[in-house]
Amino acid sequence: MRNPALSPDADAVTQLPAATESDALGSASHALYRKIAWKVLPFLITCYLFAYLDRVNVGFAKLRMLEDLKFSETAYGFGAGLFFIGYLIFEAPSNVWMMKVGARKTIMRIMLLWGLLSMAFAFVQTPTQFYILRFLLGAAEAGFFPGIVLYLTFWFPSRVRGRMLGLFMAAIPLSGVLGAPLSGWIMHGMHDHSGLSGWQWLFLMEGCPSVVLALLVPWLLTDTPAQARWLTDSEKTQVHADLDADARAKDAMGGFHPSLVAMLGDARVWAMVALCICQAIGNYGVSFWLPTLVKDLGYQDPLIIGLLSAIPFLAGAIALNLVARSSDRRLERRWHLIAGFITSAAGLAASALLHGTPIAALAALTVGTAGVYMATTMMWMLPSIFLGGIGMAAAIGVINSLGGLGGFVSPYLMGMVKDATQSTAGGVYFIAGVAVIGAILAYRLPKRLVNR
Repeated sequence: MRNPALSPDADAVTQLPAATESDALGSASHALYRKIAWKVLPFLITCYLFAYLDRVNVGFAKLRMLEDLKFSETAYGFGAGLFFIGYLIFEAPSNVWMMKVGARKTIMRIMLLWGLLSMAFAFVQTPTQFYILRFLLGAAEAGFFPGIVLYLTFWFPSRVRGRMLGLFMAAIPLSGVLGAPLSGWIMHGMHDHSGLSGWQWLFLMEGCPSVVLALLVPWLLTDTPAQARWLTDSEKTQVHADLDADARAKDAMGGFHPSLVAMLGDARVWAMVALCICQAIGNYGVSFWLPTLVKDLGYQDPLIIGLLSAIPFLAGAIALNLVARSSDRRLERRWHLIAGFITSAAGLAASALLHGTPIAALAALTVGTAGVYMATTMMWMLPSIFLGGIGMAAAIGVINSLGGLGGFVSPYLMGMVKDATQSTAGGVYFIAGVAVIGAILAYRLPKRLVNR
Protein backbone atom coordinates (compact mmCIF):
# COMPACT_ATOMS: atom_id res chain seq x y z
CA MET A 1 0.00 0.00 0.00
CA ARG A 2 1.32 3.44 -0.88
CA ASN A 3 2.09 5.69 2.07
CA PRO A 4 0.40 9.07 1.42
CA ALA A 5 2.99 10.85 3.54
CA LEU A 6 5.76 9.79 1.17
CA SER A 7 3.99 9.56 -2.19
CA PRO A 8 4.13 12.30 -4.85
CA ASP A 9 1.13 14.58 -5.08
CA ALA A 10 -0.54 14.83 -8.47
CA ASP A 11 -0.59 18.60 -8.07
CA ALA A 12 3.02 18.81 -6.98
CA VAL A 13 3.99 21.21 -9.70
CA THR A 14 1.17 23.62 -8.98
CA GLN A 15 2.49 26.58 -7.04
CA LEU A 16 0.56 28.96 -4.87
CA PRO A 17 0.18 32.47 -6.29
CA ALA A 18 3.24 34.60 -5.75
CA ALA A 19 2.87 37.22 -3.06
CA THR A 20 4.90 40.24 -2.27
CA GLU A 21 6.37 40.65 1.16
CA SER A 22 3.90 43.42 1.96
CA ASP A 23 0.98 41.24 0.86
CA ALA A 24 2.12 38.42 3.12
CA LEU A 25 2.94 40.34 6.24
CA GLY A 26 1.55 43.83 6.10
CA SER A 27 3.75 46.80 6.84
CA ALA A 28 3.37 46.60 10.63
CA SER A 29 4.08 42.88 10.78
CA HIS A 30 7.01 43.28 8.44
CA ALA A 31 8.50 45.97 10.65
CA LEU A 32 8.04 43.80 13.75
CA TYR A 33 9.86 40.76 12.35
CA ARG A 34 12.53 42.97 10.84
CA LYS A 35 13.10 44.39 14.33
CA ILE A 36 13.29 40.92 15.89
CA ALA A 37 15.66 39.74 13.17
CA TRP A 38 18.08 42.61 13.82
CA LYS A 39 18.04 41.87 17.55
CA VAL A 40 18.32 38.07 17.44
CA LEU A 41 20.04 36.96 14.26
CA PRO A 42 23.41 38.81 14.24
CA PHE A 43 24.56 37.17 17.47
CA LEU A 44 23.23 33.74 16.50
CA ILE A 45 24.94 33.98 13.11
CA THR A 46 28.21 34.95 14.78
CA CYS A 47 27.95 32.02 17.19
CA TYR A 48 27.22 29.51 14.46
CA LEU A 49 29.95 30.94 12.24
CA PHE A 50 32.58 30.12 14.85
CA ALA A 51 30.88 26.84 15.77
CA TYR A 52 31.04 25.69 12.19
CA LEU A 53 34.56 26.99 11.76
CA ASP A 54 35.68 24.99 14.81
CA ARG A 55 33.92 21.94 13.37
CA VAL A 56 35.53 22.01 9.91
CA ASN A 57 38.84 23.89 10.34
CA VAL A 58 40.43 20.46 10.61
CA GLY A 59 40.10 20.44 6.80
CA PHE A 60 42.74 23.18 6.64
CA ALA A 61 44.82 21.79 9.48
CA LYS A 62 45.17 18.51 7.57
CA LEU A 63 47.19 20.24 4.84
CA ARG A 64 50.21 20.00 7.19
CA MET A 65 48.91 18.16 10.25
CA LEU A 66 48.87 14.79 8.46
CA GLU A 67 52.47 15.16 7.36
CA ASP A 68 53.68 16.29 10.80
CA LEU A 69 51.87 13.51 12.68
CA LYS A 70 52.18 10.81 9.97
CA PHE A 71 48.40 10.30 9.72
CA SER A 72 46.89 8.61 6.67
CA GLU A 73 44.05 10.19 4.66
CA THR A 74 41.79 7.41 5.94
CA ALA A 75 42.69 8.20 9.55
CA TYR A 76 41.84 11.83 8.93
CA GLY A 77 38.53 11.00 7.25
CA PHE A 78 37.57 8.60 10.04
CA GLY A 79 38.42 11.15 12.74
CA ALA A 80 36.61 13.95 10.92
CA GLY A 81 33.52 11.75 10.66
CA LEU A 82 33.63 10.64 14.33
CA PHE A 83 32.35 14.09 15.19
CA PHE A 84 28.93 12.94 14.01
CA ILE A 85 28.88 9.82 16.17
CA GLY A 86 29.15 12.03 19.25
CA TYR A 87 26.49 14.22 17.68
CA LEU A 88 24.21 11.22 17.10
CA ILE A 89 24.33 10.09 20.71
CA PHE A 90 23.83 13.44 22.42
CA GLU A 91 21.85 15.62 20.00
CA ALA A 92 18.22 14.68 20.61
CA PRO A 93 18.60 14.76 24.43
CA SER A 94 20.30 18.15 24.17
CA ASN A 95 17.45 19.55 22.09
CA VAL A 96 14.75 18.28 24.45
CA TRP A 97 16.77 19.57 27.41
CA MET A 98 16.77 23.03 25.81
CA MET A 99 12.97 23.01 25.97
CA LYS A 100 13.27 22.53 29.74
CA VAL A 101 16.15 24.83 30.73
CA GLY A 102 15.96 27.44 27.97
CA ALA A 103 18.06 28.49 25.03
CA ARG A 104 20.51 30.75 26.88
CA LYS A 105 21.84 28.09 29.26
CA THR A 106 21.98 25.49 26.50
CA ILE A 107 23.80 27.69 23.98
CA MET A 108 26.25 28.98 26.58
CA ARG A 109 27.14 25.45 27.73
CA ILE A 110 27.60 24.17 24.19
CA MET A 111 29.77 27.07 23.04
CA LEU A 112 32.04 26.99 26.07
CA LEU A 113 32.71 23.27 25.74
CA TRP A 114 33.30 23.28 22.00
CA GLY A 115 35.65 26.28 22.20
CA LEU A 116 37.84 24.60 24.80
CA LEU A 117 37.82 21.26 22.99
CA SER A 118 38.68 22.89 19.69
CA MET A 119 41.74 24.52 21.28
CA ALA A 120 42.79 21.15 22.68
CA PHE A 121 43.34 19.82 19.13
CA ALA A 122 46.58 21.84 19.06
CA PHE A 123 48.15 19.22 21.33
CA VAL A 124 47.08 16.06 19.46
CA GLN A 125 49.96 13.63 18.79
CA THR A 126 48.33 10.29 17.93
CA PRO A 127 45.36 9.11 15.84
CA THR A 128 43.64 7.87 19.01
CA GLN A 129 43.85 11.31 20.62
CA PHE A 130 42.48 12.81 17.41
CA TYR A 131 39.57 10.35 17.37
CA ILE A 132 38.68 10.98 21.02
CA LEU A 133 38.69 14.75 20.65
CA ARG A 134 36.59 14.64 17.46
CA PHE A 135 34.01 12.45 19.22
CA LEU A 136 33.96 14.79 22.24
CA LEU A 137 33.64 17.86 20.02
CA GLY A 138 30.58 16.32 18.40
CA ALA A 139 29.11 15.47 21.80
CA ALA A 140 29.75 19.01 23.04
CA GLU A 141 28.23 20.71 20.00
CA ALA A 142 25.27 18.32 19.82
CA GLY A 143 22.04 20.23 19.93
CA PHE A 144 23.36 23.61 18.84
CA PHE A 145 22.17 23.72 15.23
CA PRO A 146 18.81 21.97 15.76
CA GLY A 147 18.42 23.99 18.95
CA ILE A 148 18.71 27.21 16.95
CA VAL A 149 16.29 25.89 14.32
CA LEU A 150 13.89 25.25 17.20
CA TYR A 151 14.70 28.62 18.80
CA LEU A 152 13.74 30.47 15.61
CA THR A 153 10.28 28.88 15.77
CA PHE A 154 9.79 30.70 19.10
CA TRP A 155 10.24 34.07 17.35
CA PHE A 156 9.13 33.80 13.72
CA PRO A 157 5.97 32.38 12.09
CA SER A 158 6.36 30.00 9.17
CA ARG A 159 5.65 32.64 6.54
CA VAL A 160 8.93 34.46 7.26
CA ARG A 161 10.96 31.62 8.75
CA GLY A 162 12.53 30.63 5.44
CA ARG A 163 14.23 33.99 5.14
CA MET A 164 15.35 33.95 8.75
CA LEU A 165 16.64 30.39 8.54
CA GLY A 166 18.43 31.31 5.33
CA LEU A 167 20.12 34.27 7.01
CA PHE A 168 21.15 32.11 9.96
CA MET A 169 22.43 29.30 7.78
CA ALA A 170 24.50 31.75 5.80
CA ALA A 171 26.90 31.34 8.73
CA ILE A 172 27.90 27.94 7.27
CA PRO A 173 29.38 29.21 3.99
CA LEU A 174 30.40 32.50 5.65
CA SER A 175 32.55 30.46 8.02
CA GLY A 176 34.35 29.37 4.86
CA VAL A 177 34.38 32.83 3.27
CA LEU A 178 36.05 34.29 6.37
CA GLY A 179 37.62 31.17 7.81
CA ALA A 180 39.33 29.90 4.66
CA PRO A 181 41.57 32.96 4.16
CA LEU A 182 42.04 33.27 7.93
CA SER A 183 43.03 29.62 8.24
CA GLY A 184 45.34 29.93 5.27
CA TRP A 185 46.96 33.03 6.76
CA ILE A 186 47.47 31.36 10.15
CA MET A 187 48.93 28.24 8.53
CA HIS A 188 51.19 30.40 6.36
CA GLY A 189 52.19 33.15 8.78
CA MET A 190 52.27 31.46 12.20
CA HIS A 191 54.21 28.35 11.25
CA ASP A 192 57.01 27.64 13.77
CA HIS A 193 56.11 30.60 16.00
CA SER A 194 57.02 29.73 19.61
CA GLY A 195 57.84 26.21 18.51
CA LEU A 196 54.28 25.48 17.33
CA SER A 197 53.25 24.46 13.82
CA GLY A 198 50.77 26.55 11.85
CA TRP A 199 48.03 23.95 12.30
CA GLN A 200 48.46 24.12 16.08
CA TRP A 201 48.08 27.90 16.04
CA LEU A 202 45.02 27.40 13.84
CA PHE A 203 43.20 25.44 16.53
CA LEU A 204 44.29 27.75 19.37
CA MET A 205 43.38 31.00 17.63
CA GLU A 206 40.08 29.87 16.12
CA GLY A 207 38.83 28.22 19.33
CA CYS A 208 39.17 31.36 21.48
CA PRO A 209 36.24 33.36 20.00
CA SER A 210 33.78 30.60 20.87
CA VAL A 211 34.75 30.81 24.55
CA VAL A 212 34.34 34.60 24.53
CA LEU A 213 30.94 34.41 22.80
CA ALA A 214 29.75 31.82 25.33
CA LEU A 215 30.28 34.34 28.12
CA LEU A 216 28.16 36.92 26.23
CA VAL A 217 25.12 34.67 25.75
CA PRO A 218 23.33 35.57 29.04
CA TRP A 219 23.54 39.26 28.16
CA LEU A 220 22.50 39.11 24.51
CA LEU A 221 19.79 36.44 24.29
CA THR A 222 16.41 35.82 25.90
CA ASP A 223 14.67 32.45 25.90
CA THR A 224 11.34 33.72 24.51
CA PRO A 225 9.77 36.89 23.09
CA ALA A 226 7.85 37.31 26.36
CA GLN A 227 11.17 37.95 28.16
CA ALA A 228 12.44 40.49 25.60
CA ARG A 229 12.45 43.96 27.14
CA TRP A 230 13.05 45.49 23.72
CA LEU A 231 9.58 44.35 22.52
CA THR A 232 6.48 46.31 23.47
CA ASP A 233 3.44 44.55 24.92
CA SER A 234 1.56 44.94 21.64
CA GLU A 235 4.49 43.46 19.70
CA LYS A 236 4.65 40.47 22.05
CA THR A 237 0.90 39.98 21.55
CA GLN A 238 1.33 40.05 17.77
CA VAL A 239 4.11 37.45 17.85
CA HIS A 240 2.05 35.25 20.16
CA ALA A 241 -0.97 35.51 17.85
CA ASP A 242 1.06 34.65 14.75
CA LEU A 243 2.67 31.65 16.41
CA ASP A 244 -0.72 30.47 17.69
CA ALA A 245 -2.02 30.56 14.11
CA ASP A 246 0.93 28.39 13.07
CA ALA A 247 0.19 26.01 15.93
CA ARG A 248 -3.42 25.58 14.86
CA ALA A 249 -2.32 24.82 11.30
CA LYS A 250 0.16 22.21 12.52
CA ASP A 251 -2.48 20.69 14.77
CA ALA A 252 -4.80 20.34 11.79
CA MET A 253 -2.03 18.45 9.99
CA GLY A 254 -1.51 16.12 12.95
CA GLY A 255 1.84 17.72 13.73
CA PHE A 256 1.81 17.75 17.53
CA HIS A 257 3.35 14.59 18.93
CA PRO A 258 2.87 14.24 22.68
CA SER A 259 5.45 11.48 22.97
CA LEU A 260 8.74 10.35 21.49
CA VAL A 261 7.13 7.08 20.40
CA ALA A 262 4.44 8.93 18.42
CA MET A 263 7.07 11.12 16.77
CA LEU A 264 9.17 8.09 15.77
CA GLY A 265 6.09 6.52 14.20
CA ASP A 266 5.56 9.45 11.84
CA ALA A 267 6.68 8.57 8.28
CA ARG A 268 7.29 12.27 7.58
CA VAL A 269 10.05 12.32 10.19
CA TRP A 270 11.82 9.40 8.48
CA ALA A 271 11.44 11.11 5.10
CA MET A 272 13.28 14.07 6.64
CA VAL A 273 15.99 11.76 8.01
CA ALA A 274 16.60 10.37 4.51
CA LEU A 275 16.82 13.87 3.03
CA CYS A 276 19.10 14.99 5.85
CA ILE A 277 21.51 12.13 5.13
CA CYS A 278 21.68 13.19 1.49
CA GLN A 279 22.34 16.85 2.24
CA ALA A 280 24.84 15.99 5.00
CA ILE A 281 26.92 13.84 2.65
CA GLY A 282 27.22 16.81 0.31
CA ASN A 283 27.61 19.43 3.00
CA TYR A 284 30.40 17.74 4.94
CA GLY A 285 32.06 16.21 1.92
CA VAL A 286 32.59 19.77 0.71
CA SER A 287 33.31 21.30 4.13
CA PHE A 288 35.98 18.80 5.21
CA TRP A 289 37.61 18.33 1.80
CA LEU A 290 37.31 21.62 -0.08
CA PRO A 291 40.87 22.76 0.83
CA THR A 292 42.19 19.40 -0.37
CA LEU A 293 40.14 19.61 -3.59
CA VAL A 294 41.60 23.06 -4.26
CA LYS A 295 45.11 21.84 -3.42
CA ASP A 296 44.71 18.93 -5.85
CA LEU A 297 44.12 21.48 -8.63
CA GLY A 298 47.79 22.39 -8.31
CA TYR A 299 47.97 25.00 -5.53
CA GLN A 300 50.37 24.45 -2.61
CA ASP A 301 50.60 27.65 -0.52
CA PRO A 302 48.02 27.46 2.32
CA LEU A 303 47.28 31.18 1.94
CA ILE A 304 46.45 30.80 -1.77
CA ILE A 305 44.38 27.70 -1.02
CA GLY A 306 42.50 29.68 1.64
CA LEU A 307 41.74 32.58 -0.69
CA LEU A 308 40.56 30.31 -3.51
CA SER A 309 38.47 28.19 -1.13
CA ALA A 310 36.58 31.31 -0.09
CA ILE A 311 35.09 31.64 -3.60
CA PRO A 312 32.80 28.53 -3.47
CA PHE A 313 31.77 29.38 0.09
CA LEU A 314 30.82 32.94 -0.94
CA ALA A 315 28.71 31.57 -3.78
CA GLY A 316 27.00 29.27 -1.27
CA ALA A 317 26.19 32.18 1.07
CA ILE A 318 24.58 34.14 -1.75
CA ALA A 319 22.71 31.19 -3.25
CA LEU A 320 21.15 29.92 -0.04
CA ASN A 321 19.68 33.33 0.79
CA LEU A 322 18.31 33.79 -2.72
CA VAL A 323 16.63 30.39 -2.66
CA ALA A 324 15.21 30.97 0.84
CA ARG A 325 13.67 34.30 -0.24
CA SER A 326 12.28 32.79 -3.42
CA SER A 327 10.79 29.91 -1.45
CA ASP A 328 9.05 32.23 1.02
CA ARG A 329 7.77 34.50 -1.75
CA ARG A 330 6.22 31.59 -3.64
CA LEU A 331 5.31 29.53 -0.57
CA GLU A 332 6.87 26.55 -2.35
CA ARG A 333 9.53 24.23 -0.92
CA ARG A 334 9.87 21.05 -2.99
CA TRP A 335 11.17 22.45 -6.28
CA HIS A 336 13.58 24.77 -4.50
CA LEU A 337 14.98 21.75 -2.64
CA ILE A 338 15.22 19.72 -5.84
CA ALA A 339 17.01 22.60 -7.57
CA GLY A 340 19.63 22.62 -4.80
CA PHE A 341 20.30 18.88 -5.08
CA ILE A 342 20.50 18.93 -8.90
CA THR A 343 22.78 21.98 -8.91
CA SER A 344 25.15 20.35 -6.42
CA ALA A 345 25.22 17.07 -8.38
CA ALA A 346 25.95 18.78 -11.69
CA GLY A 347 28.60 21.13 -10.30
CA LEU A 348 30.48 18.52 -8.29
CA ALA A 349 30.50 15.96 -11.09
CA ALA A 350 31.73 18.61 -13.54
CA SER A 351 34.52 19.64 -11.15
CA ALA A 352 35.88 16.09 -11.22
CA LEU A 353 35.54 15.81 -15.00
CA LEU A 354 37.35 19.14 -15.50
CA HIS A 355 40.14 18.37 -13.02
CA GLY A 356 42.81 18.96 -15.68
CA THR A 357 41.63 22.55 -16.19
CA PRO A 358 42.01 24.27 -12.79
CA ILE A 359 39.97 27.42 -13.53
CA ALA A 360 37.06 25.50 -15.05
CA ALA A 361 37.20 22.92 -12.25
CA LEU A 362 37.12 25.67 -9.60
CA ALA A 363 34.13 27.29 -11.35
CA ALA A 364 32.28 23.97 -11.38
CA LEU A 365 33.19 23.37 -7.74
CA THR A 366 31.76 26.81 -6.96
CA VAL A 367 28.46 25.90 -8.62
CA GLY A 368 28.37 22.56 -6.82
CA THR A 369 29.06 24.17 -3.43
CA ALA A 370 26.28 26.71 -4.02
CA GLY A 371 23.88 23.85 -4.72
CA VAL A 372 24.95 22.02 -1.56
CA TYR A 373 24.03 24.98 0.62
CA MET A 374 20.79 25.60 -1.25
CA ALA A 375 19.71 22.02 -0.52
CA THR A 376 20.77 22.21 3.13
CA THR A 377 18.77 25.40 3.73
CA MET A 378 15.61 24.18 2.02
CA MET A 379 15.74 20.79 3.73
CA TRP A 380 15.72 22.46 7.16
CA MET A 381 12.65 24.51 6.22
CA LEU A 382 10.50 21.38 6.22
CA PRO A 383 10.36 19.92 9.79
CA SER A 384 8.93 23.05 11.45
CA ILE A 385 6.11 23.12 8.87
CA PHE A 386 4.44 19.96 10.12
CA LEU A 387 5.84 19.46 13.64
CA GLY A 388 5.14 21.34 16.84
CA GLY A 389 5.60 21.30 20.60
CA ILE A 390 7.95 18.90 22.39
CA GLY A 391 7.56 16.55 19.42
CA MET A 392 9.29 19.10 17.22
CA ALA A 393 12.21 19.42 19.65
CA ALA A 394 12.76 15.67 19.67
CA ALA A 395 12.12 15.26 15.95
CA ILE A 396 14.57 17.95 14.86
CA GLY A 397 17.19 16.37 17.11
CA VAL A 398 16.53 12.90 15.67
CA ILE A 399 16.52 14.18 12.08
CA ASN A 400 19.80 16.03 12.46
CA SER A 401 21.57 13.35 14.49
CA LEU A 402 20.57 10.38 12.31
CA GLY A 403 20.90 12.47 9.18
CA GLY A 404 24.32 13.52 10.40
CA LEU A 405 25.50 9.96 9.82
CA GLY A 406 26.01 11.21 6.29
CA GLY A 407 28.61 13.51 7.82
CA PHE A 408 30.44 10.43 9.09
CA VAL A 409 30.21 8.48 5.83
CA SER A 410 31.25 11.29 3.50
CA PRO A 411 34.67 12.34 4.89
CA TYR A 412 35.60 8.75 5.82
CA LEU A 413 34.81 7.47 2.32
CA MET A 414 36.70 10.39 0.74
CA GLY A 415 39.75 9.51 2.84
CA MET A 416 39.65 5.85 1.85
CA VAL A 417 39.25 6.73 -1.82
CA LYS A 418 42.14 9.19 -1.65
CA ASP A 419 44.44 6.60 -0.02
CA ALA A 420 43.42 3.89 -2.48
CA THR A 421 43.53 5.91 -5.71
CA GLN A 422 45.61 9.00 -4.86
CA SER A 423 42.63 10.99 -6.19
CA THR A 424 39.45 12.49 -4.75
CA ALA A 425 37.47 12.04 -8.00
CA GLY A 426 35.72 8.83 -6.94
CA GLY A 427 34.55 10.41 -3.70
CA VAL A 428 33.28 13.50 -5.52
CA TYR A 429 31.28 11.33 -7.96
CA PHE A 430 29.77 9.48 -4.99
CA ILE A 431 28.62 12.76 -3.41
CA ALA A 432 27.12 13.86 -6.73
CA GLY A 433 25.22 10.57 -7.02
CA VAL A 434 23.80 10.93 -3.53
CA ALA A 435 22.59 14.44 -4.46
CA VAL A 436 20.61 12.93 -7.35
CA ILE A 437 19.01 10.49 -4.89
CA GLY A 438 18.17 13.47 -2.66
CA ALA A 439 16.40 15.17 -5.57
CA ILE A 440 14.31 12.03 -6.19
CA LEU A 441 13.36 11.79 -2.51
CA ALA A 442 12.43 15.48 -2.48
CA TYR A 443 10.17 14.98 -5.50
CA ARG A 444 8.30 12.25 -3.62
CA LEU A 445 7.33 14.60 -0.81
CA PRO A 446 3.60 15.47 -0.92
CA LYS A 447 2.60 19.03 -1.78
CA ARG A 448 0.66 19.52 1.45
CA LEU A 449 3.84 18.88 3.42
CA VAL A 450 6.18 21.19 1.57
CA ASN A 451 4.09 24.16 0.50
CA ARG A 452 3.58 26.56 3.40
